[in-house]
Amino acid sequence: MSCRYWLGVDLGGTKILAALFDDALNVIARNKQPTGAEGGPAGVIGRVAQAVDAVVREAKIDPATIGGMGFAIPGQIVPGQPVVRFAPNLDWRDVDVAALSPPAWTWPVVLENDVRMGTYGEFTRGAAVGARHVFGIFVGTGVGGGFILNGELFNGFNGHAGEIGHIVVNWRKGTTLESVAGRKYQMKRAKEILDDAPKLVRKEWKGVDLERVKSSQLAEFYEKDDPVAVGVVDDAARAVAAGVASVVNLLSPEVVVIGGGVTQALGDSFIERIWDIAQRYILPGAADGMRCVPAALGDDSGVTGAAAFAKAKAR
Repeated sequence: MSCRYWLGVDLGGTKILAALFDDALNVIARNKQPTGAEGGPAGVIGRVAQAVDAVVREAKIDPATIGGMGFAIPGQIVPGQPVVRFAPNLDWRDVDVAALSPPAWTWPVVLENDVRMGTYGEFTRGAAVGARHVFGIFVGTGVGGGFILNGELFNGFNGHAGEIGHIVVNWRKGTTLESVAGRKYQMKRAKEILDDAPKLVRKEWKGVDLERVKSSQLAEFYEKDDPVAVGVVDDAARAVAAGVASVVNLLSPEVVVIGGGVTQALGDSFIERIWDIAQRYILPGAADGMRCVPAALGDDSGVTGAAAFAKAKAR
């Protein structure tokens, strides 16, 4: 086989992104489909298959030249098996992806958590290229993370290492990082604030469906110094900073990459705020020579990491 190609699929709660990469991991075709809930897991896998078919057709390649496919899924994966243990945003439990995959997928398929694949993408082709020890934290609807230790993706004993969103940041109340910093939870907090806010503040949010607020909308309110947005975003930055500092003290990464939809929308000032606060809790000298950087690949972090991971597994 003179040339091999690699597929990356990033399955999100609202969209499916598929991309085809050449052997140097350059994107040569991409396709986006709505995730949808119709048909349950089988329906979703069917839409993934449509996205995959579209990129193969667009690239006009022989499917026999595809060396493998990485499949990034927002949930827990059973180690060594093509089974999704739990994916809350999809309402999946114990879903056997292999059993639902189309016969046309004759290439090897490897499943991994979506944020671990985002971290792997930044490690292989993004902001952390050249580093050996990387911590990735992605702030979006929820908060997830991934670790690269000694140049390898670290999964841990039961395969779910990196779930930084579930670290407890207030032990008395059992408050987790995600329940403060995830956009979904920021909007719950915003509702609580608005219920008791002055009329002038409530007026600014009139007509806004808090359950459907996008990261870009949150950023617009924040940039206008809206007190509700400023409050929830600052709390999010403090919670993420506590998590980052804890990881730096525990595992001593070389690079911390911060990505995700909320981070992208809020921009560099959000990351600077996180790092400034985190350094207050990091042990003396523990951050010397470290870098804290924004994710460089944007929406392509997950598909890039998935394709790169499939290639690594094929070695």
